[in-house]
Amino acid sequence: MKLILGMGLTGLSVARFYSKKNIDFRIADSRLSPPMLQIMKQENLLIDFHLGEWNKNLLDDISEIIISPGIAESEKIVSWSRKKSIPIISDIELFGRYAKAPIVGISGSNGKSTVTQLLGEMAHNDGKNAVVCGNIGKPVMDSLSDDADVYIVEISSYQLDYTNKINLLTGVITNITPDHLDRYEDFNAYIESKLSLYSYCSSNIVNLNESLVSKIDLNACYAIDKHGINCEFHANKDGDKFIFFHGSQTLMSSEELLVIGRHNVENILAALTLGHQIGLSLKSMVITSKKFKGIEHRLEWVVSLNGVDFFNDSKSTNGISTITAIKAIADKYKSVILIAGGIAKKEDYSELFQLINTKIDTLILIGQSSAMFSKKINSCPVHIVETMEHAVALSKTIALEGAILLSPGCASFDMFNNFSERGETFKYFVLQEN
Repeated sequence: MKLILGMGLTGLSVARFYSKKNIDFRIADSRLSPPMLQIMKQENLLIDFHLGEWNKNLLDDISEIIISPGIAESEKIVSWSRKKSIPIISDIELFGRYAKAPIVGISGSNGKSTVTQLLGEMAHNDGKNAVVCGNIGKPVMDSLSDDADVYIVEISSYQLDYTNKINLLTGVITNITPDHLDRYEDFNAYIESKLSLYSYCSSNIVNLNESLVSKIDLNACYAIDKHGINCEFHANKDGDKFIFFHGSQTLMSSEELLVIGRHNVENILAALTLGHQIGLSLKSMVITSKKFKGIEHRLEWVVSLNGVDFFNDSKSTNGISTITAIKAIADKYKSVILIAGGIAKKEDYSELFQLINTKIDTLILIGQSSAMFSKKINSCPVHIVETMEHAVALSKTIALEGAILLSPGCASFDMFNNFSERGETFKYFVLQEN
Protein backbone atom coordinates (compact mmCIF):
# COMPACT_ATOMS: atom_id res chain seq x y z
CA MET A 1 0.00 0.00 0.00
CA LYS A 2 1.09 3.57 -0.73
CA LEU A 3 0.98 6.36 1.85
CA ILE A 4 0.26 9.93 0.72
CA LEU A 5 1.37 12.54 3.24
CA GLY A 6 -0.40 15.89 2.96
CA MET A 7 -3.89 16.86 1.77
CA GLY A 8 -3.02 19.93 -0.21
CA LEU A 9 -2.97 20.20 -4.01
CA THR A 10 -0.09 17.72 -4.29
CA GLY A 11 -1.78 15.09 -2.12
CA LEU A 12 -5.07 15.53 -3.95
CA SER A 13 -3.41 15.05 -7.35
CA VAL A 14 -1.61 11.88 -6.23
CA ALA A 15 -4.79 10.47 -4.64
CA ARG A 16 -6.71 11.10 -7.86
CA PHE A 17 -4.01 9.32 -9.84
CA TYR A 18 -3.89 6.27 -7.57
CA SER A 19 -7.67 6.05 -7.50
CA LYS A 20 -7.78 6.10 -11.30
CA LYS A 21 -5.09 3.40 -11.47
CA ASN A 22 -6.81 1.28 -8.77
CA ILE A 23 -3.70 1.47 -6.58
CA ASP A 24 -4.43 1.08 -2.86
CA PHE A 25 -3.41 4.09 -0.78
CA ARG A 26 -3.74 5.66 2.62
CA ILE A 27 -3.69 9.45 2.99
CA ALA A 28 -2.83 11.49 6.08
CA ASP A 29 -2.39 15.09 7.19
CA SER A 30 -1.28 16.47 10.56
CA ARG A 31 -3.88 19.24 10.24
CA LEU A 32 -7.46 18.61 11.34
CA SER A 33 -8.88 20.66 8.45
CA PRO A 34 -6.46 20.46 5.50
CA PRO A 35 -7.28 22.62 2.47
CA MET A 36 -8.40 19.86 0.08
CA LEU A 37 -10.41 17.83 2.62
CA GLN A 38 -13.86 18.64 1.24
CA ILE A 39 -12.85 18.02 -2.36
CA MET A 40 -11.37 14.66 -1.38
CA LYS A 41 -14.63 13.75 0.36
CA GLN A 42 -16.65 14.74 -2.70
CA GLU A 43 -14.38 12.66 -4.96
CA ASN A 44 -14.55 9.65 -2.63
CA LEU A 45 -10.79 9.60 -2.03
CA LEU A 46 -10.93 9.13 1.75
CA ILE A 47 -11.32 5.36 1.96
CA ASP A 48 -8.33 5.08 4.33
CA PHE A 49 -7.34 8.39 5.91
CA HIS A 50 -5.99 10.04 9.06
CA LEU A 51 -6.17 13.62 10.34
CA GLY A 52 -4.29 15.17 13.24
CA GLU A 53 -1.05 14.30 14.99
CA TRP A 54 1.16 11.79 13.16
CA ASN A 55 0.82 8.17 14.32
CA LYS A 56 3.32 5.35 13.81
CA ASN A 57 0.46 3.05 12.82
CA LEU A 58 0.20 5.05 9.59
CA LEU A 59 3.28 3.18 8.39
CA ASP A 60 1.76 -0.31 8.77
CA ASP A 61 1.88 -2.26 5.49
CA ILE A 62 3.27 0.76 3.61
CA SER A 63 5.69 0.06 0.74
CA GLU A 64 6.29 3.67 -0.37
CA ILE A 65 5.48 7.21 0.75
CA ILE A 66 4.64 10.12 -1.55
CA ILE A 67 5.22 13.25 0.46
CA SER A 68 3.95 16.78 -0.09
CA PRO A 69 6.78 19.35 -0.38
CA GLY A 70 5.51 21.37 2.59
CA ILE A 71 6.33 18.53 5.03
CA ALA A 72 9.84 19.02 6.36
CA GLU A 73 12.46 16.32 6.90
CA SER A 74 12.40 17.18 10.60
CA GLU A 75 8.80 15.97 11.12
CA LYS A 76 8.27 12.79 13.15
CA ILE A 77 6.56 10.86 10.38
CA VAL A 78 9.60 11.33 8.14
CA SER A 79 11.99 10.23 10.88
CA TRP A 80 9.92 7.12 11.63
CA SER A 81 9.80 6.28 7.92
CA ARG A 82 13.56 6.64 7.52
CA LYS A 83 14.16 4.30 10.48
CA LYS A 84 11.91 1.68 8.89
CA SER A 85 13.66 2.19 5.51
CA ILE A 86 10.39 2.98 3.76
CA PRO A 87 11.15 4.82 0.50
CA ILE A 88 9.99 8.45 0.46
CA ILE A 89 9.51 10.14 -2.90
CA SER A 90 8.16 13.40 -4.28
CA ASP A 91 5.29 13.76 -6.71
CA ILE A 92 7.97 14.82 -9.22
CA GLU A 93 9.63 11.40 -9.00
CA LEU A 94 6.27 9.63 -9.29
CA PHE A 95 5.44 11.78 -12.30
CA GLY A 96 8.73 10.82 -13.96
CA ARG A 97 7.78 7.14 -13.83
CA TYR A 98 4.65 7.70 -15.92
CA ALA A 99 5.49 10.65 -18.19
CA LYS A 100 5.94 9.49 -21.79
CA ALA A 101 7.22 12.79 -23.23
CA PRO A 102 10.57 14.51 -22.51
CA ILE A 103 10.73 16.58 -19.32
CA VAL A 104 12.41 19.98 -18.89
CA GLY A 105 13.21 20.88 -15.28
CA ILE A 106 13.48 24.50 -14.13
CA SER A 107 14.49 25.62 -10.65
CA GLY A 108 16.13 28.58 -8.93
CA SER A 109 15.56 30.98 -6.07
CA ASN A 110 14.06 33.59 -8.38
CA GLY A 111 12.93 33.67 -12.00
CA LYS A 112 11.96 29.99 -12.30
CA SER A 113 8.23 30.71 -12.74
CA THR A 114 8.94 33.33 -15.40
CA VAL A 115 11.26 31.03 -17.35
CA THR A 116 8.78 28.15 -17.08
CA GLN A 117 5.87 30.27 -18.34
CA LEU A 118 7.90 31.86 -21.15
CA LEU A 119 9.30 28.53 -22.36
CA GLY A 120 5.79 27.11 -22.36
CA GLU A 121 4.54 29.99 -24.50
CA MET A 122 7.51 29.58 -26.84
CA ALA A 123 6.75 25.89 -27.28
CA HIS A 124 3.02 26.47 -27.84
CA ASN A 125 3.75 29.16 -30.43
CA ASP A 126 6.11 26.75 -32.18
CA GLY A 127 3.29 24.21 -32.55
CA LYS A 128 4.28 21.91 -29.70
CA ASN A 129 1.80 20.43 -27.25
CA ALA A 130 3.74 21.63 -24.22
CA VAL A 131 2.36 20.91 -20.76
CA VAL A 132 3.43 23.52 -18.19
CA CYS A 133 3.13 22.24 -14.63
CA GLY A 134 4.75 21.70 -11.24
CA ASN A 135 5.48 24.34 -8.65
CA ILE A 136 4.14 27.02 -11.00
CA GLY A 137 0.56 25.98 -10.22
CA LYS A 138 -0.85 22.78 -11.73
CA PRO A 139 0.45 19.65 -9.93
CA VAL A 140 2.41 17.28 -12.15
CA MET A 141 0.17 14.28 -11.38
CA ASP A 142 -2.84 16.22 -12.70
CA SER A 143 -0.85 17.06 -15.85
CA LEU A 144 -0.02 13.64 -17.31
CA SER A 145 -1.17 13.46 -20.92
CA ASP A 146 -0.73 10.91 -23.68
CA ASP A 147 -0.73 13.80 -26.16
CA ALA A 148 2.11 15.82 -24.60
CA ASP A 149 5.13 16.60 -26.78
CA VAL A 150 7.11 17.97 -23.85
CA TYR A 151 6.60 18.69 -20.15
CA ILE A 152 7.96 21.98 -18.84
CA VAL A 153 8.15 21.59 -15.08
CA GLU A 154 8.97 24.13 -12.39
CA ILE A 155 10.61 22.27 -9.50
CA SER A 156 11.08 23.71 -6.01
CA SER A 157 13.93 22.84 -3.65
CA TYR A 158 11.38 21.13 -1.39
CA GLN A 159 10.38 18.83 -4.24
CA LEU A 160 14.02 18.16 -5.08
CA ASP A 161 14.67 17.18 -1.46
CA TYR A 162 12.39 14.16 -1.81
CA THR A 163 13.35 13.27 -5.39
CA ASN A 164 15.74 10.36 -5.81
CA LYS A 165 15.40 9.57 -9.49
CA ILE A 166 13.94 11.25 -12.57
CA ASN A 167 15.14 11.56 -16.16
CA LEU A 168 15.17 15.15 -17.39
CA LEU A 169 15.99 15.94 -20.99
CA THR A 170 17.44 19.27 -19.94
CA GLY A 171 17.25 21.69 -17.05
CA VAL A 172 18.43 24.97 -15.59
CA ILE A 173 18.92 26.61 -12.21
CA THR A 174 18.29 30.30 -12.83
CA ASN A 175 20.13 31.50 -9.71
CA ILE A 176 20.68 30.67 -6.05
CA THR A 177 20.21 33.23 -3.29
CA PRO A 178 19.42 32.76 0.43
CA ASP A 179 15.84 31.60 0.88
CA HIS A 180 13.86 29.10 2.98
CA LEU A 181 16.56 29.17 5.64
CA ASP A 182 13.93 28.25 8.23
CA ARG A 183 13.70 24.88 6.46
CA TYR A 184 17.41 24.19 5.85
CA GLU A 185 20.26 23.73 8.28
CA ASP A 186 22.22 26.49 6.53
CA PHE A 187 22.65 28.17 3.15
CA ASN A 188 25.01 25.42 1.96
CA ALA A 189 22.28 22.83 2.49
CA TYR A 190 19.90 24.94 0.40
CA ILE A 191 22.54 25.28 -2.35
CA GLU A 192 23.06 21.52 -2.37
CA SER A 193 19.32 20.99 -2.70
CA LYS A 194 19.08 23.29 -5.71
CA LEU A 195 22.15 21.88 -7.46
CA SER A 196 20.75 18.35 -7.22
CA LEU A 197 18.55 19.16 -10.23
CA TYR A 198 21.57 18.81 -12.51
CA SER A 199 22.17 15.22 -11.42
CA TYR A 200 18.97 14.26 -13.28
CA CYS A 201 19.62 16.17 -16.53
CA SER A 202 20.92 14.72 -19.78
CA SER A 203 21.84 18.26 -20.78
CA ASN A 204 22.81 20.92 -18.21
CA ILE A 205 22.02 24.56 -18.98
CA VAL A 206 24.08 26.99 -16.90
CA ASN A 207 23.80 30.71 -16.16
CA LEU A 208 27.39 31.96 -16.29
CA ASN A 209 26.42 35.08 -14.34
CA GLU A 210 25.44 32.93 -11.33
CA SER A 211 28.62 32.15 -9.39
CA LEU A 212 27.09 29.29 -7.40
CA VAL A 213 26.08 27.52 -10.61
CA SER A 214 28.73 28.54 -13.16
CA LYS A 215 31.20 25.78 -12.22
CA ILE A 216 28.72 23.00 -12.99
CA ASP A 217 29.64 20.76 -15.95
CA LEU A 218 27.57 22.21 -18.76
CA ASN A 219 26.26 21.33 -22.18
CA ALA A 220 25.10 24.85 -22.98
CA CYS A 221 25.11 28.20 -21.22
CA TYR A 222 23.91 31.77 -21.35
CA ALA A 223 25.21 35.04 -19.92
CA ILE A 224 25.08 38.81 -19.94
CA ASP A 225 28.26 40.66 -20.96
CA LYS A 226 30.40 37.51 -21.03
CA HIS A 227 30.19 34.32 -22.99
CA GLY A 228 32.26 31.25 -23.70
CA ILE A 229 32.51 28.72 -26.50
CA ASN A 230 29.36 26.88 -25.36
CA CYS A 231 27.33 30.06 -24.84
CA GLU A 232 24.64 29.77 -27.51
CA PHE A 233 22.73 32.81 -26.29
CA HIS A 234 24.03 35.96 -24.63
CA ALA A 235 23.20 39.64 -24.21
CA ASN A 236 25.43 42.70 -24.12
CA LYS A 237 24.57 45.98 -22.41
CA ASP A 238 24.51 48.88 -24.84
CA GLY A 239 23.76 52.14 -23.04
CA ASP A 240 20.35 51.80 -21.41
CA LYS A 241 19.41 48.69 -23.37
CA PHE A 242 20.51 45.08 -23.86
CA ILE A 243 21.15 43.44 -27.23
CA PHE A 244 20.40 39.71 -27.50
CA PHE A 245 22.58 37.41 -29.60
CA HIS A 246 22.55 33.83 -30.83
CA GLY A 247 26.24 33.33 -31.41
CA SER A 248 27.12 36.33 -33.57
CA GLN A 249 23.55 36.78 -34.86
CA THR A 250 21.65 39.75 -33.42
CA LEU A 251 18.17 38.72 -32.28
CA MET A 252 16.50 41.72 -30.65
CA SER A 253 16.86 44.57 -28.18
CA SER A 254 15.43 44.87 -24.69
CA GLU A 255 13.63 47.98 -25.96
CA GLU A 256 11.41 45.63 -28.00
CA LEU A 257 10.29 43.74 -24.87
CA LEU A 258 7.21 44.31 -22.72
CA VAL A 259 8.99 43.10 -19.55
CA ILE A 260 11.63 45.24 -17.87
CA GLY A 261 14.81 44.73 -15.87
CA ARG A 262 18.15 42.95 -16.19
CA HIS A 263 16.71 39.92 -14.41
CA ASN A 264 14.19 39.48 -17.22
CA VAL A 265 17.02 39.61 -19.74
CA GLU A 266 18.53 36.62 -17.90
CA ASN A 267 15.14 34.90 -17.79
CA ILE A 268 14.68 35.28 -21.54
CA LEU A 269 18.21 33.99 -22.19
CA ALA A 270 17.44 30.93 -20.05
CA ALA A 271 14.23 30.23 -21.99
CA LEU A 272 15.96 30.72 -25.34
CA THR A 273 18.72 28.28 -24.39
CA LEU A 274 16.27 25.66 -23.10
CA GLY A 275 14.06 26.13 -26.15
CA HIS A 276 17.02 25.63 -28.48
CA GLN A 277 17.84 22.39 -26.63
CA ILE A 278 14.34 21.01 -27.24
CA GLY A 279 14.30 22.03 -30.90
CA LEU A 280 12.16 25.18 -30.96
CA SER A 281 12.62 27.53 -33.89
CA LEU A 282 14.59 30.69 -33.30
CA LYS A 283 11.96 32.81 -35.07
CA SER A 284 9.05 31.69 -32.88
CA MET A 285 11.12 32.07 -29.69
CA VAL A 286 12.08 35.66 -30.54
CA ILE A 287 8.50 36.60 -31.48
CA THR A 288 7.22 35.06 -28.24
CA SER A 289 9.84 36.89 -26.18
CA LYS A 290 8.77 40.24 -27.62
CA LYS A 291 5.10 39.58 -26.81
CA PHE A 292 5.70 38.10 -23.36
CA LYS A 293 3.95 40.07 -20.59
CA GLY A 294 5.54 38.27 -17.66
CA ILE A 295 3.66 36.35 -14.99
CA GLU A 296 0.98 37.56 -12.64
CA HIS A 297 2.26 39.08 -9.38
CA ARG A 298 5.85 39.30 -10.67
CA LEU A 299 6.60 42.92 -11.67
CA GLU A 300 3.15 42.90 -13.27
CA TRP A 301 2.17 46.24 -14.75
CA VAL A 302 -1.33 47.04 -13.49
CA VAL A 303 -2.36 50.44 -14.79
CA SER A 304 -1.21 54.00 -15.41
CA LEU A 305 -3.16 56.62 -13.44
CA ASN A 306 -2.51 60.35 -13.76
CA GLY A 307 0.97 59.71 -15.11
CA VAL A 308 1.89 57.16 -12.42
CA ASP A 309 2.49 53.46 -13.26
CA PHE A 310 1.46 50.80 -10.74
CA PHE A 311 3.35 47.49 -10.51
CA ASN A 312 2.30 44.36 -8.63
CA ASP A 313 5.30 42.32 -7.48
CA SER A 314 3.56 40.43 -4.67
CA LYS A 315 5.42 37.23 -5.60
CA SER A 316 8.58 38.81 -4.17
CA THR A 317 8.58 37.09 -0.80
CA ASN A 318 12.27 37.56 -0.01
CA GLY A 319 14.73 40.42 0.06
CA ILE A 320 16.63 39.43 -3.08
CA SER A 321 13.43 39.45 -5.16
CA THR A 322 12.56 42.94 -3.96
CA ILE A 323 16.10 44.15 -4.65
CA THR A 324 15.72 42.88 -8.22
CA ALA A 325 12.35 44.63 -8.60
CA ILE A 326 13.60 47.95 -7.24
CA LYS A 327 16.61 47.93 -9.56
CA ALA A 328 14.40 47.21 -12.58
CA ILE A 329 11.89 49.96 -11.72
CA ALA A 330 14.52 52.52 -10.68
CA ASP A 331 16.31 52.06 -14.01
CA LYS A 332 13.17 53.26 -15.78
CA TYR A 333 11.54 55.73 -13.35
CA LYS A 334 13.05 58.71 -11.54
CA SER A 335 10.50 58.58 -8.72
CA VAL A 336 9.49 55.32 -6.98
CA ILE A 337 7.16 54.69 -4.04
CA LEU A 338 7.59 51.23 -2.50
CA ILE A 339 4.96 49.27 -0.56
CA ALA A 340 6.68 46.50 1.41
CA GLY A 341 6.40 44.33 4.51
CA GLY A 342 4.85 41.16 5.87
CA ILE A 343 6.53 38.29 7.69
CA ALA A 344 10.28 38.78 7.35
CA LYS A 345 12.29 35.68 6.50
CA LYS A 346 15.48 34.59 8.23
CA GLU A 347 17.77 36.38 5.81
CA ASP A 348 20.08 39.36 5.71
CA TYR A 349 18.02 42.36 4.58
CA SER A 350 20.91 44.86 4.83
CA GLU A 351 21.39 45.14 1.06
CA LEU A 352 17.67 45.78 0.60
CA PHE A 353 17.66 48.50 3.26
CA GLN A 354 20.66 50.14 1.63
CA LEU A 355 18.94 50.09 -1.76
CA ILE A 356 15.73 51.54 -0.33
CA ASN A 357 17.72 54.35 1.26
CA THR A 358 19.32 55.04 -2.14
CA LYS A 359 16.56 54.49 -4.69
CA ILE A 360 13.14 54.89 -3.02
CA ASP A 361 11.40 58.26 -2.58
CA THR A 362 8.77 57.07 -0.08
CA LEU A 363 8.40 53.75 1.75
CA ILE A 364 5.00 52.49 2.88
CA LEU A 365 5.11 49.51 5.25
CA ILE A 366 2.45 46.93 6.09
CA GLY A 367 2.44 43.79 8.19
CA GLN A 368 4.42 42.17 10.95
CA SER A 369 7.86 43.43 9.93
CA SER A 370 6.89 47.10 9.65
CA ALA A 371 8.49 48.31 12.89
CA MET A 372 11.74 46.43 12.25
CA PHE A 373 12.00 47.64 8.65
CA SER A 374 11.21 51.26 9.57
CA LYS A 375 14.18 51.43 11.96
CA LYS A 376 16.57 50.66 9.08
CA ILE A 377 15.43 53.45 6.77
CA ASN A 378 16.75 56.96 7.26
CA SER A 379 16.91 58.56 3.80
CA CYS A 380 13.26 58.72 2.78
CA PRO A 381 9.86 59.23 4.44
CA VAL A 382 8.44 56.05 6.00
CA HIS A 383 4.74 55.42 6.66
CA ILE A 384 3.39 52.42 8.59
CA VAL A 385 -0.22 51.53 7.77
CA GLU A 386 -2.58 48.76 8.87
CA THR A 387 -4.15 47.63 5.60
CA MET A 388 -3.41 47.30 1.90
CA GLU A 389 -6.32 49.64 1.22
CA HIS A 390 -4.65 52.35 3.29
CA ALA A 391 -1.27 51.68 1.66
CA VAL A 392 -2.66 52.10 -1.85
CA ALA A 393 -4.71 55.19 -0.95
CA LEU A 394 -1.67 56.83 0.65
CA SER A 395 0.55 56.03 -2.32
CA LYS A 396 -1.96 57.62 -4.70
CA THR A 397 -2.02 60.75 -2.57
CA ILE A 398 1.78 61.06 -2.51
CA ALA A 399 2.74 60.09 -6.08
CA LEU A 400 2.86 62.84 -8.67
CA GLU A 401 4.91 60.91 -11.27
CA GLY A 402 6.99 57.78 -11.70
CA ALA A 403 5.92 54.40 -10.30
CA ILE A 404 4.26 52.79 -7.29
CA LEU A 405 5.67 49.34 -6.62
CA LEU A 406 4.25 46.63 -4.37
CA SER A 407 7.25 44.38 -3.68
CA PRO A 408 6.95 43.13 -0.09
CA GLY A 409 10.22 41.21 0.36
CA CYS A 410 8.33 39.14 2.94
CA ALA A 411 5.87 36.29 3.28
CA SER A 412 2.19 37.21 3.20
CA PHE A 413 0.64 34.98 5.86
CA ASP A 414 0.24 37.65 8.54
CA MET A 415 -2.41 39.43 6.47
CA PHE A 416 -3.28 37.18 3.51
CA ASN A 417 -3.69 33.51 2.64
CA ASN A 418 -0.86 33.72 0.10
CA PHE A 419 1.03 36.12 -2.16
CA SER A 420 -1.66 35.77 -4.85
CA GLU A 421 -4.35 37.11 -2.54
CA ARG A 422 -2.01 39.93 -1.51
CA GLY A 423 -1.42 40.88 -5.15
CA GLU A 424 -5.10 40.67 -6.05
CA THR A 425 -5.97 42.89 -3.09
CA PHE A 426 -3.39 45.45 -4.21
CA LYS A 427 -4.78 45.48 -7.75
CA TYR A 428 -8.36 45.77 -6.50
CA PHE A 429 -7.64 48.94 -4.53
CA VAL A 430 -5.44 50.38 -7.27
CA LEU A 431 -8.25 50.02 -9.79
CA GLN A 432 -11.07 50.98 -7.42
CA GLU A 433 -12.98 54.07 -8.54
CA ASN A 434 -10.73 54.50 -11.57
